[in-house]
Amino acid sequence: MLFSKPNKFNALRKKLGGATLTNIITVGLLTLFVKGLGFGKEIIIAENFGLSELLDTFYIAILVPSLIYNVFLGSFKSVFIPNYVSTLKLNKLLVGSFQSTSFLVTLGVAVLFFILALLFTDVYLEVFFKGHTEHYYELVKKQFYYIAPCILFWGFSSIINSLLTIDDEFRYSSLSSVFTPIAIIVCLLCFKEYLGDLVLAIGTLIGSILGFVFVAIIAFNRKLIQLHKPDFTSAGIKTLFVQLPAKLSSSLLVGINPFVDQYFSAQLVVGSIAALNYGIKIPAFAIGIVGIAVGNVILPYFSKQAVEDLLSTFNKLQKMLKQLIIFSLIITIILFVFSSTIISLFFERDAFTSSDTVIVSRIQQMYLLQIPSYITGLIMVKFLTSINKNNFMVLTSVISLILNICLNFILIEQLGVYGLALATSIVSLVNSVILYLYIYQLKKQHV
Repeated sequence: MLFSKPNKFNALRKKLGGATLTNIITVGLLTLFVKGLGFGKEIIIAENFGLSELLDTFYIAILVPSLIYNVFLGSFKSVFIPNYVSTLKLNKLLVGSFQSTSFLVTLGVAVLFFILALLFTDVYLEVFFKGHTEHYYELVKKQFYYIAPCILFWGFSSIINSLLTIDDEFRYSSLSSVFTPIAIIVCLLCFKEYLGDLVLAIGTLIGSILGFVFVAIIAFNRKLIQLHKPDFTSAGIKTLFVQLPAKLSSSLLVGINPFVDQYFSAQLVVGSIAALNYGIKIPAFAIGIVGIAVGNVILPYFSKQAVEDLLSTFNKLQKMLKQLIIFSLIITIILFVFSSTIISLFFERDAFTSSDTVIVSRIQQMYLLQIPSYITGLIMVKFLTSINKNNFMVLTSVISLILNICLNFILIEQLGVYGLALATSIVSLVNSVILYLYIYQLKKQHV
């Protein structure tokens, strides 16, 4: 009994490989630090703004840039990693052209959607967030003009972070996101009066620039950036572009879900959007620690393992999912029981009142239910991406979107803003089950 824990740890090291488990732990600890700092930022924001109009408009302003990054640039990053790994194994002389082509695509996507976002901001606000005052819309647009340039810096940072993780450099890539919460905190504490309504937007822009500069310096020092003549006809790039439409489609459909929730919450009282965003903070924090720590390491790990032995990779995934379900269930139960206490402890001060705590803690409980399914679903998506099986995820994304809209219509009538959070958790569970069944069928084909 005395040596049971070390034996289990050693067994886990053998299953994943010592370096991989070490990387997961390292990323987990660094993510805990980064997320902790981000959570401190949210406490300061809550203290300054509560459930206010400015905070509502900030979340709307950042919604489109976040969607563009997560859907288009995030999708490109996901298909970049497995195909870059394959190119490394086939011919290292081709990686320079692969990188140059990838940076050009990222630049083109960022500029294109930056322009489109600027052109259609008014239409977007009138269609999805109608019924508000002119001052409300002006607040959204003012903040959006400062947040939109972040798209380019986020895009370049994502490619460089991919190069770092493929090279097994997880420390600095994990720390790159620390600059945004630091910049926002500094702006709030030191320049709030000077920056006024733009304090959150400008803090976000400064943080994105600093994050890009940081990872760029690290990558150049490690001699990872090798820019040669772009080649859009190489085998790796062709495979990447073949996989990209499916990944884009699935990410777009998933990315629309926050729009759906924001649309429904905008029909409720002012402050509902902010309440939803506060309610998701703790669940997102828990998901981020486990999901980012495991997910960031697992995508390059699965990509490398699948090239060597696909069946063994299926087995490793299944064992990992079992362990994650048990671990995440424990986290969910603890956070659910102490939901009200947590919200009161972290947020209830100044502009954030006790009545706000009651609302947000109930929303938080609904969101907490998704933790086990969201984390396992994230790992399964990483696995499918690593073996270039992105087409099926389009189907699951369509199902999730339709289910989310239907549940929002039904549950908002019964539970109001709480129903929107519960719908998100139900959709996450259904999506995770569908992904598992598909992977199980894939495994049977390789037995």
